[in-house]
Amino acid sequence: MIPIENSLACSVAEHLDLLLTHKLSIEREFKLRIVHNLIALPGTRMRGIREVYSHPVALDQCRDFFRKHSAIRAVPFYDTAGSVKHVIETNAGEAGGIASRLAARQYGGRILAAGIEDDKRNFTRFFLIRRTARPSPRANKTSIAFSVKNVPGALFKALSVFALRDISLSKIESRPRRGHPFEYVFFADFLRGDDEPARNALRHLGEVADLVKVLGIYPALR
Repeated sequence: MIPIENSLACSVAEHLDLLLTHKLSIEREFKLRIVHNLIALPGTRMRGIREVYSHPVALDQCRDFFRKHSAIRAVPFYDTAGSVKHVIETNAGEAGGIASRLAARQYGGRILAAGIEDDKRNFTRFFLIRRTARPSPRANKTSIAFSVKNVPGALFKALSVFALRDISLSKIESRPRRGHPFEYVFFADFLRGDDEPARNALRHLGEVADLVKVLGIYPALR
């Protein structure tokens, strides 16, 4: 299970790259309400906090908190729960971590401030990924990655393969293409499963794009 997109902080770039470069397939998607809490050593007070650790995406979801507490420095860490573990294990009295209530209970931390995310409608989309995904009869959504040459009309032609078949794109974004400076990979979701219009669209896309990879075909969130 990997987080792929947040409603406040956009996509998790390294996980998009992971899906592109590894032989993995999306089997399901999930949506989870995210509540961020500032957690520190028991006995620590807010006025004593000088730096706060957490995953960069979580820090980005709490920008208002850092604006209000300008003396506190945001420090990127590899994981949200791991940031709390680090603070507790190193006995860092002037530090805190941003994570869930579960992390506070698990590592023995104290919540100094609850619900510090910028918006209470803070959701993260997760993918369940496998080396070989199990097909679902309810699959009605497809995620792909594709790249086109940097020539006039190339992206228009690529997107037209979906419009011509009345296939709705629910998301599209670009990422730098590794090993190809200033070229980009487009990640897109469209609302069709493994049916004839989708197969024809992907076949047509392969004729106008120089890279096409199906990342997964799975049931869409309701």
